Formats: sequence, structure tokens, C-alpha cells
Amino acid sequence: MLELTLIRHAKSSRDQTGLSDFDRPLNDRGRRDAPRMGRRLEELGVHFDLLLSSPARRAIETARLIAAELHCPDHRIRTLESLYNADADTLLEEIQRIESGVQHAALVAHNPGISRLYRLLTGEPVDMPTCAVAVVRFDVDDWQAVHMDSGWPHLYEHPKKLAP
Repeated sequence: MLELTLIRHAKSSRDQTGLSDFDRPLNDRGRRDAPRMGRRLEELGVHFDLLLSSPARRAIETARLIAAELHCPDHRIRTLESLYNADADTLLEEIQRIESGVQHAALVAHNPGISRLYRLLTGEPVDMPTCAVAVVRFDVDDWQAVHMDSGWPHLYEHPKKLAP
């Protein structure tokens, strides 16, 4: 069985004029929510063999903050240019490229692609707010076998569900 954790990047700042969308950092709420979600995943026993992230600043900051709470070493975090503002089909293609031996992968990406990917994989609609986390399970042993409607929801969390 394979597990995939889908993570929408935490809340980003739009305060700095002149920054491109790609370079926007997390805002205070985002820097607070990402570690909280990491701690929640730790409580639930969720750990990753591999964490794929969009290279956008807000996404990689989210990935690193969550990974730190899970004691996930930096060498397990990989950025992929193709994940920046990717649609669900592109995200799925990258998932299908994950190497054998990885049992639990995580993906930090952007909306609407990440929410649409969840629906594509599980058949269930969701609009993932910033820093939301959804774990999807698959009854397959190879990432190439992950396809539309092949997964089922295992866990869904977002910062507003957590106590302050």
C-alpha cells in the first residue's frame, strides 16, 4: 500500500510590492500554521520517505517547516519546477514518476491544482485552504499504478480545525 500526503502551501504575504508571485514568502500566519500542521502530522504518525515541493518560495518554506517538525532530513525534500502552479494532471504525472521503494510521499503545491488532484484521486470534492493536509491511500505497490479514482481518503486536516 502506498500513501500520498497532499499539502497546500501555507498562507503567503502580498505585502512586498515588486515581488513576483514565485518569490512571495509566507506571512506570519503561514509561518505559524506550517509548524502546527507538522506537529499534528507527527501526533498522527504521518511520516514521509520523500517530500516533493514546488520551488516557489511559499511552497518550499512550507515544506521545510513541516519537515522540521517531522524530523524529515533535507535530503528527502526535492523541488520540481513542474509543480509550480501545476494543474492536477501534471501533479499526477509527477506522482507516477516517484521511484520504487518510496512508500509514503508528500507533495507541497498550489491551488487549484492540489484540490483538483485530491478529487481526481479519490472522487471526492474538496477545496483545500492554505496549509491543509490530506492523506490518500492506494492499494498498489507502484506509483505508476496511481491513477484517477484509485485512492481513498485517509486523513484531512487544516489549521482552523486545530485548537489555537
